[in-house]
Amino acid sequence: MRWFQRANPTLWTLLTPPTVWALHFMVSYVVAAVYCAKADGPFSALGPARLTIGVATVLALAVIAAAGWQALRHAEFAVAERPHDDDTSADRDRQLGFATVLLSALSLVAVVFSALPALLIWDCR
Repeated sequence: MRWFQRANPTLWTLLTPPTVWALHFMVSYVVAAVYCAKADGPFSALGPARLTIGVATVLALAVIAAAGWQALRHAEFAVAERPHDDDTSADRDRQLGFATVLLSALSLVAVVFSALPALLIWDCR
């Protein structure tokens, strides 16, 4: 895919991981809330809602991992000297890549923690 081979990072690259995390969080809790609102009672199993949240989690993790992988290439950990604080476009790109790597890691952890209730809670109580 050509999108994953972009030469320079952009702010869209930086904003992708937290945006995907926020969308995953919203989808997970809306799906569970709607399913439980339409359920027969508080002891109804969350089966279909758990499956939907699981699929959303896998998709979110894949998109965040792809953004992190792209950012890892932009950060150039192996070839560039740190800190990236010179006023050059290459250092700005490396700094943006490094910030995106950190946001990707945080977003991966946040998506996993957002999905944990779907794994641990079996009914609508």
